[in-house]
Amino acid sequence: MSAVREDLPEGRYGRARSADERTDHRLKVIGAVLGALFLAVIVWFGWSHVTSTAISGEVIKFDVSASGEAKVHLEVHKDREAAGYCTVRALAENGAEVGRKDALFDQDAARVDQVVSLRTTAKATAVELVGCSPA
Repeated sequence: MSAVREDLPEGRYGRARSADERTDHRLKVIGAVLGALFLAVIVWFGWSHVTSTAISGEVIKFDVSASGEAKVHLEVHKDREAAGYCTVRALAENGAEVGRKDALFDQDAARVDQVVSLRTTAKATAVELVGCSPA
């Protein structure tokens, strides 16, 4: 009777990989994929920061002494060439909205101070800045 060989002849079909070598290869592949994803996220954040036309505003003061009108002094920060809208609203004593206006800021300046006047349907007690967005 002849003996049955269970493994391949050595050197004939290349070197067999050990379990450690397979694990090392998997870790290298996973590391390369995660590194590429991390780099892509960094590039995406950088690109969105460079190309964004951010505009932000702040209420400096407001005047609600007139019954059909409210005035609000806004300070807007934006890119010099950018244009955008800031939305302000007037509120009654019970919190109901009694006036709203979108003010356009297209001046060639990085900081704009402007008094915006908005009509109200009732006496306002407060004015708030809802938000600003690029045009």
